[in-house]
Amino acid sequence: MARMITDPAAAIARFAKVRVLVAGDLMLDHFVWGKVERISPEAPVPVVQVTAESRRLGGAANVVHNLRALGGQVTACGVVGADAAGRELVDELQRIGADVAGVTVSRAGATTRKTRIIAHQQQVVRLDREDDGRRDSAAAARARGFLLAQLGTADVVVISDYGKGLVTPAVLDALAAMRAQRRFPLLIDPKQINYAYYRGASLLTPNRDEASHASGIEIRDAASLARAGAALLERWQAEAVLITRGEHGMSLFARGASARHFPTVARQVYDVTGAGDTVVAACALALGAGASLEAAAILANHAAGLVVGEVGTATVNAAQLKKDLQGRRKAQRSA
Repeated sequence: MARMITDPAAAIARFAKVRVLVAGDLMLDHFVWGKVERISPEAPVPVVQVTAESRRLGGAANVVHNLRALGGQVTACGVVGADAAGRELVDELQRIGADVAGVTVSRAGATTRKTRIIAHQQQVVRLDREDDGRRDSAAAARARGFLLAQLGTADVVVISDYGKGLVTPAVLDALAAMRAQRRFPLLIDPKQINYAYYRGASLLTPNRDEASHASGIEIRDAASLARAGAALLERWQAEAVLITRGEHGMSLFARGASARHFPTVARQVYDVTGAGDTVVAACALALGAGASLEAAAILANHAAGLVVGEVGTATVNAAQLKKDLQGRRKAQRSA
């Protein structure tokens, strides 16, 4: 058995060899950039003068983007609509080098799109266009079938659940049963609709609000955080739970080990959009590379600290992550 990697930098060097299968709710993020100089005379709302527009991969597709940016090999699995947004999403996945064999086109549903209007580095409003993911059960069933059939081809499996209908109790049960037979790394970014069905994963990555709701314990301080972490380990029968806590960093709860807390390393926070996708992507590659849970959490903390310094859905590459990690180490030694 290979020795577990405890040095985060050593794990980064192995990212390019890790094969990740990502299944979840694929989305297209649309950003409208502008500036505000006056309030509308028609209603007490700002008038945004549009200066630019951009489209980026969102939801589970952003997890794929983060994995590719970090150097991992990725296969995407999910459903898009037979519309312009769906074609653009698949084209972009292919452009960044992801395998789209698991992406199914639905003739009945539309691609999920989120339009964010940004002015002066601040989000003014978000417009969502989406179906509930259940209008085309055949397309979703094909995507789920691909996921279960391809488990043996990946080093790591990531479930990016945005509650849009692809991830169901049945598929979660199937994953848990398969993992009971073969202990492949399984990571889940959870969503409320399926809190009752997650079971037996290697790692789940809820944010603070999700962890509070799923555990039934409002996280207000260190004591309530500890109780919530312990409760989630039991409820989800997980090997570990990593709770992301915004400006307070992250907290790792693992079976048979003391909780570990990692203070935030973000220099500045402009936008947390997609930060959770970055966390699960960094953890997936680290665990797939043979890193310890602690090393994976450290890498995820640094990766998230970099992306929240950007406005809009962002990614970080392996060189940036390694540089940030080394820079923090030097600063700590000289302090």
